[in-house]
Amino acid sequence: MSFTSNDTKQIASKGLTIKAVESQISLFRSGIPFANIADAATIGDGIIALNGKLTQRLSASFESKKDKLKLVKFVPASGAATRMFKFLFQFIKDYDPKKESINAHINKNKLRDMSLFLVGLEKFPFYNQVLEALKINDIEFHKLSASHKAWHFANAMLDEKQLNFGNYPKGLLPFHTYKNNIISTAFEEHLYEAALYASVNNNAKLHFTISERFKDKFDEEFKRIEESVEQNTGVAFDISFSYQHESTDTIAVTLKDTPFREDDGSLLFRPSGHGALLKNLNALDADIIFVKNIDNVVVKQYKEEVANYKKALAGILLELQEKTFHFLNILDKEEVAEQQLTIIGEFLTRELNVKISMEFEKYSEKYKKDYLREKLNRPIRVCGMVKNEGEPGGGPFWVKDQSWNQSLQIVESAQIDAKNKVQKDILKNATHFNPVDLVCGVKNYKGEKFDLENFVDHKTAFITMKTKVGKDLKALELPGLWNGSMAYWNTLFVEVPIITFNPVKTVNDLLKAPHQIKD
Repeated sequence: MSFTSNDTKQIASKGLTIKAVESQISLFRSGIPFANIADAATIGDGIIALNGKLTQRLSASFESKKDKLKLVKFVPASGAATRMFKFLFQFIKDYDPKKESINAHINKNKLRDMSLFLVGLEKFPFYNQVLEALKINDIEFHKLSASHKAWHFANAMLDEKQLNFGNYPKGLLPFHTYKNNIISTAFEEHLYEAALYASVNNNAKLHFTISERFKDKFDEEFKRIEESVEQNTGVAFDISFSYQHESTDTIAVTLKDTPFREDDGSLLFRPSGHGALLKNLNALDADIIFVKNIDNVVVKQYKEEVANYKKALAGILLELQEKTFHFLNILDKEEVAEQQLTIIGEFLTRELNVKISMEFEKYSEKYKKDYLREKLNRPIRVCGMVKNEGEPGGGPFWVKDQSWNQSLQIVESAQIDAKNKVQKDILKNATHFNPVDLVCGVKNYKGEKFDLENFVDHKTAFITMKTKVGKDLKALELPGLWNGSMAYWNTLFVEVPIITFNPVKTVNDLLKAPHQIKD
């Protein structure tokens, strides 16, 4: 691959190297292999079931230990909320209230989302805010026909000169309404939640990855809510932000796998998905990192229950870490009894779900120790999993690598070959879904921080089809943060209840019970 001097300067300015870009192009050309799923992880075979008594014990165990630890809550919160309002953007574009009634338009086009939106209109947290925006523009909402009400309401929400919700960061949108019409954003709800499980000595650290252009808005929101949240929780908050590094951008190529060029001849680079946030996660100094998406929050009355399960996951992690560190210290000794090596191997198999090589018994004592140390000395993640209720996205599976070793992985449906009947059947029979509910241990038994870049499976990237100014192109996404980016971590899956998973993918999700205050 030959690059011009301008190309070389552009690549260097992004913190990339020619070698890295050539490696990305070679991935386009060779293609990325599908994941080879051996089986779905299920209760008793890769997923741990919790009961009330066990949950309480684990939660209490974490509470007793947490004040000696550095805790951070990590929240991916990048990007605008455009997709959340997709059906409303289409509605504004297609509908003319002067030409047909709203009911006729909905029925003719089978607009279920729009119908639900209008039925729940007054329950949305931004209802009064939209009416105020209309009033400023001299539109008397209550005097309008039902058809004009629908169009003007949606337009006020999304119009760039009015509320412009579609270009707002999702974390700063109104998510919940409390008494006296007090509005809460997803960002604020994360603070309240963190106070319940991620605080140490009445201090909580949260780190949000955001788009740099929204930094001032997040700062303003924190200033607005800081005093009231700290008074209500008794916790002080240390909030930090970071952005997706330009050095994680990936080159775009044409359909013939040659670099895609802009009209001015420059190379086109694109953000590489949430896998790029591994750099941000890797930069945090913490013993335990809680990971949760920006839109997965609940109103206050459900927070204690959600927090209890988060603490239980952390309790599992700490108990596993203690055992792991104990065994690693034993392996550091010059002589280790054969029986002890067997016990360590059984721990790996039974408690860490690591499948030991069938050749293990034939290894020399030194090689057994090295083998066990390599398997144990890794970051640990405990991932909450909810019962599959048809949500799109990833789930927990046993996956075979190219050497036919099996491990527990979170796999996206896009990584599975839908034309392969065996793989398709395994996917169809999956019982659980990944809600992105992780507790991560990122330090080793000597208290040193792992370099998380060393535990990535780079072959689990994604190639997607995109367009730029009407031209087709191929884009490369890095291995997902909780997918291939954590492929070589030690992984435990734990079933948690559906109340812990309440994402807001579409605006209508705000009408669901966990986002509404009970009367």
